[in-house]
Amino acid sequence: MGFRGFSIVLLLGFQFKIYTQPYPIEEGVNRIVFIGNSITYAGDYINFIDAYFTTHHPQKKYEIINLGLPSETVSGLSESNHANGAFPRPDLKERLQRLLTKVKPDLVLACYGMNDGIYLPLDAQRFEKFKIGIHFLHQEVIKSGAKIIHITPPIYEGSNSNNYAHVLEVYSDWLIDQRSSAQWEVIDIHYPMKKELQNQRLLDSTFVFAKDGIHPNTAGHFTMAKEILLNLGAELDHINDMKRFLSSNRIGTQILAKIASRQKIMKDAWLTYVGHQRPKMKAGLEMSEAHNRAMEMNFKIQDLLIEQ
Repeated sequence: MGFRGFSIVLLLGFQFKIYTQPYPIEEGVNRIVFIGNSITYAGDYINFIDAYFTTHHPQKKYEIINLGLPSETVSGLSESNHANGAFPRPDLKERLQRLLTKVKPDLVLACYGMNDGIYLPLDAQRFEKFKIGIHFLHQEVIKSGAKIIHITPPIYEGSNSNNYAHVLEVYSDWLIDQRSSAQWEVIDIHYPMKKELQNQRLLDSTFVFAKDGIHPNTAGHFTMAKEILLNLGAELDHINDMKRFLSSNRIGTQILAKIASRQKIMKDAWLTYVGHQRPKMKAGLEMSEAHNRAMEMNFKIQDLLIEQ
C-alpha cells in the first residue's frame, strides 16, 4: 500500500467535537464486525481503525472483521437497470441471520444509506423502506446478543440533478435523531465529512473526496476513520494527517500495510463463508486457510510491535 500524498492536512481538530458522542468499547467486546456497502468493503477506514487499536492499545486484541458487500442496501430497493441490468442490488436481510449466527459478533458497526435511495430524489416510500430496514437490522443484532452502533452515510459529491446529497442529509438526520428518540448509539460521519470538504475547498476549489461522487479516496476514508475513533473514545484531537496518525509508532506504515493485507484476505473469506447473492465477487479462501494466513500476519505485526 502506498502512502504518498498523505501529507494533505485534514483539518479535523476540535471543530468536530460537536458531532461526537462517547461510545467507548465495553469490556468483554472482542469481535467487532463492520457491515455496509462497497465503501465498507473497500475498507480503508476499517484498516485505519484496526491500525489505531493495534498500535495504541495492543493489549485489547480486538478482532476487527470487514463484512461490507458492494451494492448492498438495507432498504431492499434496487434500480431496474442496476449494473446494466445484470443483477439487482443485494439486500442485507438475505444474509443478516447467517452473518450473526456464523460470525457471532460482540459489536456491529453498520454504515448504510448511500445506495438506499437508489440515487433518485427524496421520496417518502423509499425513505420509509430505509427506516424499516434499519429498524430490522437494529432489532436482529440486539436479539443476537450483540451491540450495534449505526454510522451515518458518507457525503455524496456526484451530479446534483436528483439532489441526492440532500437525500443523504435527510437519512443522516433521521439516524442522528435516533440517539434521543430511541436511545440508539449513532456515529455521525456525514456532517464532519461535509465540513471537512468545505474546509479543503477553501484551500483548493478542486478538492474532492470521491471522484465518482460516491466512493471516498484515502483522505475520505481517513476522515471517516478519525470520526469513528473519536466517538469510540480515541484521543486524536491533534492528529491532522496520516503521517502523524502513524508517527507514535516508528514502523506504523509497515503495520498498516500488513493489517491491510490481513483484512483483504479475511474479508473475502468471511463473505464466502457467510454467503451472499452478489455476483462477480472474488471467492475467499476456506476459513481455516485464511485464518492460518492471518495468523502469519499477526506474528509479523507482533514482531514489529516488539521491535519499536
